[in-house]
Amino acid sequence: MPAHEGPQRSYDAVIVGGGHNGLVAAAYLARAGRSVLVLERLGNTGGAAVSTRPFTGVDARLSRYSYLVSLLPKKIVRDLGLDFRVRTRTVSSYTPVERDGRPTGLLVGGGERRTREAFARLTGGESEYRAWQEFYDMTGRVAKNVFPTLTEPLPTRDELRRRVDDEEAWRVLFEEPIGVAVEARFADDLVRGVVLTDALIGTFADAHDPSLAQNRCFLYHVIGGGTGAWDVPVGGMGALTDALAGAARDAGAILATGHEVLGISSDGRAAEVTYRTADGEGVVGARHVLVNASPQELAVLTGDQPPTPAEGAQLKVNMLLKRLPRLKDAEVDPREAFSGTFHIAEGYRQLATAHAQAAAGRLPEAPPSEIYCHSLTDPTILGPGLVEQGYQTLTLFGLHTPARLFDHDNDGVREELLASTLAQLDAHLAEPLADCLATDADGRPCIEAKTPLDLERDLRLPGGNIFHRELSWPYAQEDTGRWGVETRHANVLLCGAGAVRGGGVSGVPGHNAAMAVLEQLGD
Repeated sequence: MPAHEGPQRSYDAVIVGGGHNGLVAAAYLARAGRSVLVLERLGNTGGAAVSTRPFTGVDARLSRYSYLVSLLPKKIVRDLGLDFRVRTRTVSSYTPVERDGRPTGLLVGGGERRTREAFARLTGGESEYRAWQEFYDMTGRVAKNVFPTLTEPLPTRDELRRRVDDEEAWRVLFEEPIGVAVEARFADDLVRGVVLTDALIGTFADAHDPSLAQNRCFLYHVIGGGTGAWDVPVGGMGALTDALAGAARDAGAILATGHEVLGISSDGRAAEVTYRTADGEGVVGARHVLVNASPQELAVLTGDQPPTPAEGAQLKVNMLLKRLPRLKDAEVDPREAFSGTFHIAEGYRQLATAHAQAAAGRLPEAPPSEIYCHSLTDPTILGPGLVEQGYQTLTLFGLHTPARLFDHDNDGVREELLASTLAQLDAHLAEPLADCLATDADGRPCIEAKTPLDLERDLRLPGGNIFHRELSWPYAQEDTGRWGVETRHANVLLCGAGAVRGGGVSGVPGHNAAMAVLEQLGD
């Protein structure tokens, strides 16, 4: 919104925060004929789902925080008429390892025959591949039945169990620690680790954690789109939020950046939202307020007692390379290995050791991480000159590095962790990664790293947790409400990742909050 233009006095809906979920809600409500105002603290919309040029003088537009798409329902893309596309990765993953003194690895993808042969090359037989097929056939059936429920009113636990219609799958995913199934079904340590990683993305837990936090994380990583596929957003993640902002504006919503919300007062029927800009403070009225922020921020704004933050536990690294590094495993092309998820130090025992060391207050000696190259699937994020010269991006996501490890010296621990994480990668490369890094206009290596504390500072993620809080089961529990977005204030809804069925780039909480508002209004 231009600096000289102020909000009107009252709206049907005021949305606090212009991240992707807030924009989804704004677009749905505006398309339904409601007056909508989005108040965003930063100078741009998009939240964590943005594309930026992080390296000075370099024409590379990277997905700086969130980077892959799986949980965004096609329904939302269709309903809002979004000009947004994704591309499928032909390789799912590559995991290097040294066996019997020689470099080898597991390449999953490129067709059924190649995957079967890769399993045989690593394990010496067919049993692990058969177990892999059976396990992911099971999760695929669950995904097909569970994913459509995310944009429906919350089912009860029994209703969802009937939708799953597979008692073994229900037990494996919903009732017992995922480590039980992994150990019962797979024998190879590396294969076990590859399966387990989906349970640990942004989640600090052991395979046998009795809380089943790891199961909830695993579930959300295998149900996306009804298939579990993780796709590359064409143009980077910012292409999605740009399309959402355009859809909201085209429908009549007003997007006001540089407007920081200070408080929300509500009597359950009407609300007032106080905000601050560079020019001073203001107040706007609303029939409904939708908060696209964390549950902690919601509590602060409404004067309630904030819940305890859920600790984040990840390292995010963005890199630009002059070329992809060669691998010690000469049987695998780096262009294939890095086009999927490249697993580092993620054997099953390695993951358990890293968790135990971090839980004891130490950085993992062999930090586990996953890497992928966006530009191999979608080179549009790079300028033509960089594409011609063969430049590539690398995105790294580190596991088992809880925020508590950075409390005493965030900058120093970040550098120590980055160095040891890259050393784990170098152990599988035929040349040091440092030799492949591009440099920016000032001659500095094109690499940036973000700890949980950095994310808390930059994006106001409590504890640096990328999901805003621990992921929830996708069914109704006590006080979750009809859509999983309700709060104790009747006309104040939570539309951010901390809502039930939130987390990841999905738009689901935004959609569900908009549906809850329209139901209340009788639309």
